[in-house]
Amino acid sequence: MAIIVHHLENSRSQRILWMLEELGLAYEVKRYARDPKTMLAPPELKQVHPLGKSPLLEHDGRIVAETATIIEYLIALSGGPLGPPEDADGALRWRYFLDYAEGSLMPPLLLSLVIAKMGPFGWPARGFVSKMAMTHIDYVETELGRHPWFAGAAFSAADIMMSFPLEAARQRLKLDGRRPAIVDWLGRIHARPAYQAALEKGGPYAYA
Repeated sequence: MAIIVHHLENSRSQRILWMLEELGLAYEVKRYARDPKTMLAPPELKQVHPLGKSPLLEHDGRIVAETATIIEYLIALSGGPLGPPEDADGALRWRYFLDYAEGSLMPPLLLSLVIAKMGPFGWPARGFVSKMAMTHIDYVETELGRHPWFAGAAFSAADIMMSFPLEAARQRLKLDGRRPAIVDWLGRIHARPAYQAALEKGGPYAYA
């Protein structure tokens, strides 16, 4: 059965298109546009999954949700490429950053976005949330100063998973010139042919 990606514009699901391109797997894209007023996903996505969120992967009678779960599903489907390194430390780093991207790094970035939209009402929390976000950015900058890729010496799915929060951070926190290792890493992932092919398949993407 064909792989179908239910893809919401300007969202985490861009990572799944990139992952599929890196793996060389054939797939179809069903695009969804955000509501122009609320910027939320359209109600049509709830017909695919009760939460109405993207990405969603449809394959072999299954609906697979959550980016990290989809990535691991695709790794198993394709026989292991971009999975954890063979050494124990690298494998642990791979697993850690697969979880860290959404579990720790993304929440303060999302809070920053929400607070910015609140205007003066968000000012009391702005400094605290900004400091929390920059603590994570400083940590990631240090990690990329030690290793060229998140799992170590080689590009892997951990890099794909980390792409969306760091792309969002570069735009929202204005990182250019202040975090050279992150900016260099973003330049390297954006130059990958599979990344460029995914952009063509997915349509407009504000963070590339």
